[in-house]
Amino acid sequence: MSGGSTGFRHQAPGSAASAWDDHVAEAAHARLALVDREGAPAERVVVVAAHPDDETLGAGGLLATAGRVPGPGRVSVVVLTAGEASHPGSTTHTPERLAELRLCECREALGRLGPAIGLHQWDLADGAIASAEQACADRLAEHIGDGRGVLLVAPWRADGHPDHEAAGRAAAIAAARTGARLLEYPVWAWHWASPQEVPWPDPVVLTLDEAALAAKQDALGCHHSQVEPLSDRPGDERLLSADFLAHFARPHELFIEQPNHDPVLDRLHADGAEPWGADTRWYEERKRSLVLAMLPQRRYGWALDVGCSTGVTTQALADRCREVVAVDASEAAVRSARRRLDGLAHVSVEQRTLPAEWPSGRFDLVVVSEVGYFLAPGSLPVLVDRVADCLEPSGVVVLCHWRHRVAGWPLDGAAVHRAFEALPGRAWLASYRDRDVEILLLGSPEQMPDPLR
Repeated sequence: MSGGSTGFRHQAPGSAASAWDDHVAEAAHARLALVDREGAPAERVVVVAAHPDDETLGAGGLLATAGRVPGPGRVSVVVLTAGEASHPGSTTHTPERLAELRLCECREALGRLGPAIGLHQWDLADGAIASAEQACADRLAEHIGDGRGVLLVAPWRADGHPDHEAAGRAAAIAAARTGARLLEYPVWAWHWASPQEVPWPDPVVLTLDEAALAAKQDALGCHHSQVEPLSDRPGDERLLSADFLAHFARPHELFIEQPNHDPVLDRLHADGAEPWGADTRWYEERKRSLVLAMLPQRRYGWALDVGCSTGVTTQALADRCREVVAVDASEAAVRSARRRLDGLAHVSVEQRTLPAEWPSGRFDLVVVSEVGYFLAPGSLPVLVDRVADCLEPSGVVVLCHWRHRVAGWPLDGAAVHRAFEALPGRAWLASYRDRDVEILLLGSPEQMPDPLR
């Protein structure tokens, strides 16, 4: 338990652990396997906790189970805050002292769960994760990297505690960006909710063997500042009652698995008419001119603009193509692009999440500009395959990406271009690179114009 306003009070009576027994037993038919999004055994397990003790309460048995498989860095815990606000009325422990104490307790608890479990303690303020939610999502995505083979475990997005919910939302964004499988664990929902409300959709349950359950109970006892009074003085009361802890003594851990979405790009388009400055920045104007100048043919038939944003590049392509299909995942971007391109009958703008929702048809020109690094690493080879499948035999692909690091996403422009260099049936035709941008043209050699004609 730690600071922050909630819709419940931890001191108030809550649902008894026994009231949940039938619900958990029924959910246990959906057994949890420690696998990644593709169903392969998880190579890494990353558990996120808003405060020291959350990881033990919600996923201590999972950590003990996963920690049995050896390997450096295979199992780790990211604790976002030090839990310094757990006793705001204490006269014996300053927030600084509480932070030091709770992190020591967390290290001891993880040692009981598995000696090789790594601890990463971040520096977010207890009670204020929501104010740093986007930065937390960026940092989590970079911590995970390529999410293939990763099982990410985090507090439930509807747990009732603002820090838990913000941590869950940040983890959901990181999972969407990296391709990690995300499981969410309830902590305070056991207290304020009831089985009749069924607050979570289709849970899965990990059944704990005797060793994992014993390790979890041993680890919970290490969080002395939470399960015992700090002292007999007012403000130092025990925070986690025996009735509350009974929810975490059962031989099962329940997790929620639901779709993940990264709303960041859609928010950018909703907040501004042109979030990248494509109408005004010289970098954008120059980049577009370079892309158009590198196209080997004067005219193309059917073109696909992948990740069209507000349609500035699409508008330029419309002058060189008989038909253009522009696609973006952002609803706000699609609205802006349709307004910009209104009146161009040969241009259509579609809201699709690529590469999963690929448009039909075959294309003479595919433009992938400033979008490839916004994919999860596992989606990039799928994008390459989709482009290869939709190209006409004489089709051309143009890739254009910013050369600097894109904070909060695991891919960069160089990785995108390397993936496309293996595009089946297409060879390097031309490239341009400067400090800021790289443009790569792929196609069949006969696509280059005869300079004498």
